[in-house]
Formats: sequence, structure tokens, C-alpha cells
Amino acid sequence: MRDPSVSRFSAGRLSPIRRVADLKRLRDEQFDVLVIGGGVTGAGAALDAASRGLKVALVEARDFAAGTSSRSSKLIHGGLRYLEQLELHLVHEALTERGLLTSRIAPHLVRPVPILVPLEKARPPARVWHRAYYGLGVAAYDAFAGVFGTGRGMPLHKHLSSAGTRHMFPSLRPDRVAGAIRYYDGQVDDARLVVNLARTAASLGAAVVTSARVVGFVREAREVVGVRVRDLEAPDEPDFEVRARTVVAATGVWSDDMSQMLSDVGVRPGLRVRASKGVHLVVPRSAITGEAGLILRTPTSVLFVIPWGGHWIIGTTDTDWHLDRSHPAASARDISYLLDQVNQWLDRPLTTDDIEGVYAGLRPLLSGEADSTSKLSREHAVVEPMLGLLLVAGGKYTTYRVMAADVIDRAVRRLGGPARPSRTDQLPLLGADGYSAAWRDRLDTARRHGVTAGVVEHLLERYGTLTVHLLAMIAADPALATPLTGAPEYLAAEVAYAAQAEGALHLDDVLTRRTRISIETPHRGAETARHAAAVMGDALGWDQAVRNREVEHYLARVEAERQSQKMPDDLTADAARIGVPDVRGFAADRAAGLLTELSTTGDL
Repeated sequence: MRDPSVSRFSAGRLSPIRRVADLKRLRDEQFDVLVIGGGVTGAGAALDAASRGLKVALVEARDFAAGTSSRSSKLIHGGLRYLEQLELHLVHEALTERGLLTSRIAPHLVRPVPILVPLEKARPPARVWHRAYYGLGVAAYDAFAGVFGTGRGMPLHKHLSSAGTRHMFPSLRPDRVAGAIRYYDGQVDDARLVVNLARTAASLGAAVVTSARVVGFVREAREVVGVRVRDLEAPDEPDFEVRARTVVAATGVWSDDMSQMLSDVGVRPGLRVRASKGVHLVVPRSAITGEAGLILRTPTSVLFVIPWGGHWIIGTTDTDWHLDRSHPAASARDISYLLDQVNQWLDRPLTTDDIEGVYAGLRPLLSGEADSTSKLSREHAVVEPMLGLLLVAGGKYTTYRVMAADVIDRAVRRLGGPARPSRTDQLPLLGADGYSAAWRDRLDTARRHGVTAGVVEHLLERYGTLTVHLLAMIAADPALATPLTGAPEYLAAEVAYAAQAEGALHLDDVLTRRTRISIETPHRGAETARHAAAVMGDALGWDQAVRNREVEHYLARVEAERQSQKMPDDLTADAARIGVPDVRGFAADRAAGLLTELSTTGDL
């Protein structure tokens, strides 16, 4: 639990000094719950456990949200297509969570975004049927949100005529669209939400350490009593043990690896996770003219076109992936597929020249008998393959809190003692408290601190009420008010803050996850790297050699990703991408991925 004499912000500050202190705690203390994995589910589980008064640790092999949780469609949604498939319990669950996030838990990070469901031109009977069918679905979606979605926070849907649709989205082809239905869902910066979850857990006393890879379990007889951890920032030091009464593995597409670590005692996984690759494109806002997002039906699933600040996000694909899980690669085929699908609806077709950024992520789907990943379960499961070890997998980003509560409920029952129900539905994340008042008073804040209203609005939408701390940094060092080279919408202060308070250890952490410069600029952050490394180096005490190494690694990573996106298929794209090692080093993952692919193709 947090020392009452320490402020919530100070207790949740993930500074370099805090990392040293938390590493010492990992070595010296026994925890009630140790969470493996710093994605949205793992960070959510750590927060849930810490909020119940348990002694909690979280370890993450790379960075917060380094995997799936930073590579989503950036939507907090109920799953409109789940409603069509009559999976009403999933819609109910997700809309409830959407309401909590927008109204109470993270209103500074989750906000409404309008989305159009275009209605195709057809003969009058078919046209009437399409509008009635989709209209009923969206109306039911709204009804679910109103009845079940705590603090709905979203405007109601609206039917638009052909003229009204063209007015709202001029880039839609007039020969294809007969009208549309506008509805609302939530939009989120997924990586920033995960960072806030981890920091909020830390503010409640959790020990939180990134670049700490679990390399094995500690067992006594047939019970897991801890893990062996390798500090990847100190590779010359020996591995050390972390003791815990319960270990929770929230490792997404790495879930099967957890059971494999116990294969010597014949442990069966209890669940199997299959990785599905989702690729997204980022194009400038000027490439498409519209005031809302789009949800478009494709032959296999749906395609989203979502406004993202000065950009559009277009995605996603849904294909099996058996290669490097740390850095899934987008191929030329993936990019061509997305362009082909979206161009069927646009009056000015997009080309590869319009693309600013590309990112690929892996969804952890609970494996079944279906051949297509689009048919695999989006539900989650909690299993206990061995006494003392809980695995949680599956689900979707929107319902992370439900997954976290489920697995910690199991942990609490195992630990015994008084029942402590989850209370994260009532717990605002850092930056959420007082957000409405801070937004209302943003002009006064700008005047008091001598910055523009645009700067304050930008910071509020990324940090909420923690904005005051960045403004204080700028007041102490006016150079931090300087926009970053090649990414003028971001300030140098954000890089310094990421290093001093948000646990960023490497340049890639800042350019890819604390900010989105790596996907929002045509140069993919290459023009920003040296400026950001200089600011980060000052914050972390890097010498020139370290600064140069961080920049060189980042530039090599960008070039490798560019090359992979020119490759014709997954195998060649993966080969191009893994030419540059992870800054923290994951050779074992790559070897395992290659062996899996060779055995699948029969080349082994």
C-alpha cells in the first residue's frame, strides 16, 4: 500500500530511481501477486490487485504495451459486429466498460468518435432493407449502451441521407453510397492508457519493472512459488528469483510459452492461444476529406477508417502469424489489401505515396477448431495449469478490466483471507481526477503559464490533470517548450517527462509508445531521433556514446520496417524486419519463431 504521506502522483512516478528501488524489492520481498506482462491486461491486473490491498509486483520483458496493446485500432468499442452475431453478452460487457472508461476511469484518454456505416446504392427494396437492418442494429447498440453502459457518455445514432452523408464525408464515392447511419464509439491512445494503468498500480504500492524478462519459474514440489528474472538493462548480472504466493501470467501471444517452461513436470497448457496479425496504415488527414470515421464491410470482416488527430488510421487485416512475435512485420501484400479495400469507397484512391506510417500487431485469440482467425473466440479465459500459476488470455482491449478482475478474483480465492472485491470500476487513473474542470479552465491555465491554448489542450488530452507537472518542467527549463524536430506537435518536455516519470528507458519507447511519432510522420521519427535522444539523454544521464547508439538502433529499426513493407509475403517481410535486433535483445524468440514456421511449412 502507498505511504499516506506521499502524494498519489509522486508514488506513481516511474523514475530511474524508482526502478532501482523496485528491483531491490523484487529481490528482497515476497509478494501476494506477481504479474508477468506489461500489456493492458497485465497492467490492469496489477492495478486490480494493488487496489484490493495486496502486495503486488509487475514485470515486463520490454516496455509497457510493447506488444499487442500499442498496435490496436485505437477504439474502445462494444463490437457492433458481435451484435450482428448475437453475442449479446460480449456487447453488454464491452459497452459497460466503454461507459466506465469515458465517464470515470480515463476520460482524459478515451473520448467519443463519430463513425459512419455507409449504405450502398441498390434497388429500392434492397435499399430499404439495408437501412432497416443496419439501423436496427445501431439502435440496439445504443439501447444496450443506455441500459447497460454505465455513464453512457456517447450521443445517439442518426440516419443520414445521401446528401447528408456526402456533407459529412465528401470523400465517399457518390456512385456507391445512398446514405449512412452515424453512431459513436470511444477512441483511445492505447499505449498511453497502459502506461497510466501501470503508474496507477505503482501509486498504490505495486513494484513495477520493465526490461525484466521472466526466464523460468521457481517451484517447490508441484507448486509455483515465484519466477527467475533477468534484468535486460544489466545483462552481465546473474538472474535473480522473485518470490510470490501467486503468479499471474498475462502474456498474450506468449501465453503458451509460460506452460512450456513447466513442460519438465508434464504441465498441460489448459488453453491455447493463436496469434492473428492485424496491420494498420496511417495517412494524413488531407488525404481523405471527412468529419467522421467509417466502418466498412469486407469479404472477410470489417475495415475501419478512423480519424486520429491530423491523420487517419485504416485497418485492419486478420491473418495467422507464426513468426517473430516481438516485431510482427507488415508485408506489401497486407498494405495492398488494405488499400484495395478502402479505395472501393473513396472518390480519390489512396496510393503507397499517401502512407505516413504502418504498424502491425498480434491479437491473442483463444484457439479452437476454426480454420480462420476471424472465427476464433474474442472471449477470455483464466486457467490454473499448475498450483500457484494463473494464466489469463484472449479477450479484447476494451474489456481489459473485466479480464483483470476475473484473474485477480481467482488469485484472492487462492490466497484465502477476507473476500476483497474488485473496485477498479470506481478508481480513476492518474490524470483523470478533476479532468472536466481542467478542460473547462484550459484558457486560464494557458495564460498563467505563458503558453498557447493549443499547447494546454494537447497536453490535457494526453496527460489529463498531470499536465500541471509538464508545465512546471517547462517553467523550470524553458528549452523544454521547444517543439521536437520533425514532429512539431510534440514538445521536448514530453520526452523528458517520459524518461523521468513514465518509465521510458530507450529512445524507441518514447518515439513509438509515449508519443506516436514513429507512425505519424512520413520519416517515421528518423528526423526526430537525435533531438529526442538529446533530451532523453539529459534526463537519464546518457553519455554521447549511449545517445549515438540509441539513435543508430532506432534508425536501423525504421529502415528494417520500411524494407519489410516492400516484401511480398510474411516470411520475407519477417526476414527483413528481424535483421535489426531488439534494443533489449530477443534472439531466443526469433529462433523459436523460425523453428515454428519451418515445422509448419515442412522445411524442417
